[in-house]
Amino acid sequence: MRVRLFVLLLVLMTIALAALGVPLAESQARARTQTVFLDRLNDTARFASIAQQSQENGESLPAELARYDEVYRIAAAVLARDGQVQFATRTPVDLTGAAERIDAALGGRRSEAPGPAWPWTHDRLVVAEPVISGSDVVGAIVTMSSLGKTRSQVLHGWVRLGLVELAALVVCVLTALALTRWVLRPVRLVDQLAHDIATGRRGARVPGESGPPELRRLARSINDMAAHVETMLEAQTAFVADASHQLRNPLNALLLRLDDLAMRAPPPWRAETALAGDDGRHLADILDGLLRLADAERRGTAPRPTDLVPIVVERVGAWQALARRRQMTVRRLGPDSAVGLVDPLALATAIDSVLDNALKFGPNGSTVTVQVAVEPGWALVSVTDDGDGLAPGELARVGDRFWRSRRHQNVEGSGLGLAVARTLLAPSDARLEVTAAPGGGLRVTIRCRTAGR
Repeated sequence: MRVRLFVLLLVLMTIALAALGVPLAESQARARTQTVFLDRLNDTARFASIAQQSQENGESLPAELARYDEVYRIAAAVLARDGQVQFATRTPVDLTGAAERIDAALGGRRSEAPGPAWPWTHDRLVVAEPVISGSDVVGAIVTMSSLGKTRSQVLHGWVRLGLVELAALVVCVLTALALTRWVLRPVRLVDQLAHDIATGRRGARVPGESGPPELRRLARSINDMAAHVETMLEAQTAFVADASHQLRNPLNALLLRLDDLAMRAPPPWRAETALAGDDGRHLADILDGLLRLADAERRGTAPRPTDLVPIVVERVGAWQALARRRQMTVRRLGPDSAVGLVDPLALATAIDSVLDNALKFGPNGSTVTVQVAVEPGWALVSVTDDGDGLAPGELARVGDRFWRSRRHQNVEGSGLGLAVARTLLAPSDARLEVTAAPGGGLRVTIRCRTAGR
């Protein structure tokens, strides 16, 4: 939209400059041509007056015309009533293109102003004046001058005008950029607000004091909507947290009763009592996951440049004990440093969730590979396991709250681990991607933006 508005403003300003510049350039050409024409007209009229006096007093006109051509390099000729050349300063005389003006002069009419001398033309300026004796036209005086100098002056004037127009165009470009930024600033702020809310920064608001009135009203409406959405989400998050917290104490008491009952129940009922305890502990895991999710949605910590490698090393070391107990290997690959924009605690929690799943669903004796990599604009942490993986239709649902594959329904867990990880990474504009590993199993990639992006 910014480019379209800028181009529109620039086109309109360019049209306005052209509408002013073209008539001004034409006016310059006409003015210079008119000045030269009036000068030649006065000279020719003076020679016509001398010719009339020569007939009356016997003065010599040829000497005046020859001197005039010698000084100004302007050819001149004296024509009789029948159009025959009586005298010319140059031999042979070239009257090409002068017939119309000569006929007008022999008809008793003065020459009219010619059109502008354009730089790309090569016409001469021909001026013819009638010589009158008494009330009769007895001949005509014709002057023929080159307009090369005039065309050069017109061209130089156009160059100066073009430079002025170019400077004005630069001013127009700067003005169009400023106007575009001013007009679209509220839109840009609204877009940034939507991005902030989408990434978890629900407290963001649009400053509505600048821009056109319509966009200021839009900014205020967006702020009101954002405040309403924030209130609703906070109420929802608070409800989940309060409900989970309030249910924990009764659930713990119920689990204690079930454990006590399992120890005192008759042998035929002990298996059923143990299953009831397992169900209660599974429900406790779900409540813990809901509490972590509610806490993650409230955090909204701003990202900062963070070296991913030390965090990865720390978390891989923390899971080594569990990996050995399950006869699995966790190895780390990649460079010694990779800086990304992310909340360190969110990254560590996300790595824990991914490693927990990899060790939980991977077979005994398998290897979990944690690799750090750097791509243009991104810093990545990938966790690849050697498990059975998921069907293509199930990959798109990984990370949904409470979703688990049918093959893993009996594995302990709440199905909230990756959902919590995604929620924690959202304020950092980081991504959690799940794909099938080349040799089977799953590859979960945490993708963080770098500082230069």
